[in-house]
Amino acid sequence: MMNTERIFGITTAAEFESVALSVFKHQYLHNKVYRQFCTHLGKTKDVVQKFDAIPFLPIEFFKSKTVVSDTSQAIETTFSSSGTTGSLTSKHHVTDLAIYEQSYLQGFTHFYGDIQNYCVLALLPSYLEREGSSLIYMVNDLIQKSGHSESGFYLHDTTTLATTLNHLEKAGTRTLLIGVSFALLDLIETHTFSLSTTMVMETGGMKGRRKELIREELHALLKKGFGVADIHSEYGMTELLSQAYSKGQGIFKCPPWMRVLSRDTEDPLTPQTYGKTGGLNVVDLANLHSCSFIATQDLGKVHEDQSFEIMGRFDHSDIRGCNLMVL
Repeated sequence: MMNTERIFGITTAAEFESVALSVFKHQYLHNKVYRQFCTHLGKTKDVVQKFDAIPFLPIEFFKSKTVVSDTSQAIETTFSSSGTTGSLTSKHHVTDLAIYEQSYLQGFTHFYGDIQNYCVLALLPSYLEREGSSLIYMVNDLIQKSGHSESGFYLHDTTTLATTLNHLEKAGTRTLLIGVSFALLDLIETHTFSLSTTMVMETGGMKGRRKELIREELHALLKKGFGVADIHSEYGMTELLSQAYSKGQGIFKCPPWMRVLSRDTEDPLTPQTYGKTGGLNVVDLANLHSCSFIATQDLGKVHEDQSFEIMGRFDHSDIRGCNLMVL
């Protein structure tokens, strides 16, 4: 069995690739869906001897298959994605919540320090209004671990949230305001701020509530409305157990056990060169018990220093290799 200490103890690129190969072999042996996919491509565990030969499972499989790598363990919870009425949603079956908890806490600490140094205010209405959100699970735990009496969720009560933000600002309290994009825009349309001790972090998504904006437009509005120099961003998804973070300019960085790669938009099996727009593949080694190698529907650019940007999403009609979905 793979040791999670190896995953969360990674410090170098060589260690990352070595652990990734070990995780691949484990998942090839124990994840029936992933093994069928790899076999279909001719990528057996004996063929894949280098990190860059590891295949990436299309994220769509999480909508139609049970993607687990350890059937001996009971499922502790199932995270699900949001979806329109009648549409299939992704389901991420988690057999060890402790791994998720370690991943998001160690990941946040890696980029921002101890969560106890923050008052955490959450404005995530679209996520709170449905069941099974992995983001709500994470933020709720961060709120509890912050230990601050004013940390909490603010569903639609923007007046109380604005009062709390301004009160914390006057007190000089280090604050994290994490919110979905449309709700943050709603907040600054009815209240004005000039924040210096608050970090504003958007989790993306208009969720059909507003016209979609490109990142530059969204961040310009948020910077002006909150009176801050930078807007931070969180990149995560239902199918992952790790998050990447941007401290500004839409440039994301991963914790040591996660990496984002780029693939050719026309040929999903061909890597894309640095700095060119491609489909994003994610290696999330915290996904030990499901699948750590996922081809997402996001478009982006990956830079030589392993940072990346999100440029948009594939239109469903643009997804290549859909014949593999019949497996």
